[in-house]
Amino acid sequence: MDALTSALKVLRGRRVLVTGSTGFKGSWLCTWLIGLGADVAGFALEPEPDAPLFDMLRLRKRMRQHFGDIRDFETARRVVETEKPDIIIHLAAQSLVRRGYELPKLTFDTNVSGGVNLLEVVRISPSVRALVFVTSDKCYLNKEWSWAYRENDELGGRDPYSSSKAAAELVFACYQSAYFGGRPQFAAASARAGNVIGGGDRSRDRILPDCIAALEKKVPIKLRNPNATRPWQHVLEPVSGYLLLAARLFSGETVAMGSWNFAPNSENVRTVKEVAEGVIAQWKGGELLVAPEANAQHEAQLLMLSNDKAKTQLHWRPRWDFAHAIENTAGWYRQVGAGADPVSVTERQIEQYLTR
Repeated sequence: MDALTSALKVLRGRRVLVTGSTGFKGSWLCTWLIGLGADVAGFALEPEPDAPLFDMLRLRKRMRQHFGDIRDFETARRVVETEKPDIIIHLAAQSLVRRGYELPKLTFDTNVSGGVNLLEVVRISPSVRALVFVTSDKCYLNKEWSWAYRENDELGGRDPYSSSKAAAELVFACYQSAYFGGRPQFAAASARAGNVIGGGDRSRDRILPDCIAALEKKVPIKLRNPNATRPWQHVLEPVSGYLLLAARLFSGETVAMGSWNFAPNSENVRTVKEVAEGVIAQWKGGELLVAPEANAQHEAQLLMLSNDKAKTQLHWRPRWDFAHAIENTAGWYRQVGAGADPVSVTERQIEQYLTR
């Protein structure tokens, strides 16, 4: 049996609460958890108009969903008190860099204060035995150097989104040291990943959804920052890391505590232009147009994470290279657009991922 599949067997029958369940990553994560036989509940805002995946995957009927705002402590407390989860995977966030510039207070309130609310609820909730606290690859102070950031590198951020994620990591580290370290039958870890692609994402100002929207409308794909370099990975890569962390933390493996990068191998570090070109190739047609924005807000040009720690200590590994990530992402949209059932397409890709 595959090592990941074997490790995840411990999640069967466990009560798992996912915050941010109506988002892109949350929808893929909940679908995988349901397939593992976990008892799944979600806590999130109602899906936004540009986040249809939760409903496309019919998750309102396949799990218990609580709608509410992570910024509201009492609501978060009531959800956890009601569900009494064994495991919490915290994804709830304002997750867009450009929206962070537009709405800095909302970004800090959600990503920092919302994180404090979640950690405080966990602190006073005896049922919780494992916490995976997800932040972002952008929590590192990006010096745009040519080597990969490791888990002990400096945190920080030049924009509200990045800064909020760095602050959330600091808050998590405080709770870990002050409250969680000596707590019996409990373990927690933070997880850092970013630049995920995959079927069902419709968020604005993300390169892959922008590409798909342009191709569907038969208009040129506009690239404002074509030479920006990122470590691209399919959404199933970090989600597999979150699930592996949850399973090992729940099983009491102290090696799983701490902070973890779930990042692709270096060959997946590609430019925005290469992503768009790859999608066009899979789509069998399309056009690119470079259209820089005047007076655009700062966006980092280079960012890479090291996955060495996750590989050596968790025995996690990325499974889909750049070509497979692009192929499966474009394939999801093409199949669903042609009338295939989104649930079936998503579940089939999870199965294919596990056999890679």
